[in-house]
Amino acid sequence: MGIPSERIERLFVLSREAVVDDEYDRAREYIRLARRIAERNRCGVPRKFERKTCDDCAVYLRPGKTGRVRLRSGHVVVRCVECGATARYPHA
Repeated sequence: MGIPSERIERLFVLSREAVVDDEYDRAREYIRLARRIAERNRCGVPRKFERKTCDDCAVYLRPGKTGRVRLRSGHVVVRCVECGATARYPHA
């Protein structure tokens, strides 16, 4: 684990804490910084964080606060409250 990966992970933790404190602009900025570091260093965003952020508005999705989660037959539907973007993930 290199320095960029550590910084990306720390920024995602800070983003989650900012969402808990209802500071969505700060959380969005942390996510943007993490993605920019990942692009610059060609290391990508860790898989455990990919589905926890909205791709369109870069906010940390927390069920009930910034994201609506619904279970459908065969997939999970996550809708961002900020921008309305919808993501569907397969579910066994």
